[in-house]
Amino acid sequence: MQAINLDWNAIDTVLLDMDGTLLDLHFDNYFWLTHLPLRYAAIHNVSDAEARDYLTSCIKGQEGTLNWYCLEYWSQTLQLDIRALKDEIKHKIQVRPHVAEFLQLLKAAKKKVILITNAHPQSLSLKLEVTALDKWLDIIISSHEFKEPKEAQAFWCELVKKEKFTAQNALFIDDTVRILDSAKTFGIGHLLCIHQPDSQIHRRIDDYPSIDHFDELFAGLNASVAHISRANNDIGTGAKGG
Repeated sequence: MQAINLDWNAIDTVLLDMDGTLLDLHFDNYFWLTHLPLRYAAIHNVSDAEARDYLTSCIKGQEGTLNWYCLEYWSQTLQLDIRALKDEIKHKIQVRPHVAEFLQLLKAAKKKVILITNAHPQSLSLKLEVTALDKWLDIIISSHEFKEPKEAQAFWCELVKKEKFTAQNALFIDDTVRILDSAKTFGIGHLLCIHQPDSQIHRRIDDYPSIDHFDELFAGLNASVAHISRANNDIGTGAKGG
């Protein structure tokens, strides 16, 4: 396993992807590859194979665009209520290991924590309803707000303009290499990938420094929290001494 050595003192903003990073991507893969084809076949009275072939063609044709992530686009294109179909299997929405502890540590380390996701607002609301992740986040942004996916440089321009952080002092964690490539091109200073975003599918990433789970970052974060605590104590002692 590649050692991950982050300089937490040089990071003031943490940008986090949702699906495959904070949440298990198995829900999304199961929905698009299994549940949706079966429900499409039943509703439109076609065979499972016909439904699967048609959906695969449609989805591949939009990969990497905002439409690929847009539930309204797919509801209209497929003549289905995609949000309602997702609700049918919401029990499969799961938080990845050590996420809660990681987010709490980021708070303790005084980092600004921003969720940036390509998920459509309808999908985002469902997942926050199930997981309550928003209680640990400072800001939540869907790329649909900017009308550009994270793959586009325009997304990053709008993000920095709105949140006013320094790109070089930001850490971005995502499970998709093409999105990390976009962030790197823009100038995000610290980048991490997730090896296995879907708990049911084995995958290893060599393109970027990568982790299996967030506990691999705990040692460095705990050291940062301890440093802040010592600094606060020193300030308190100085005030009393004066």
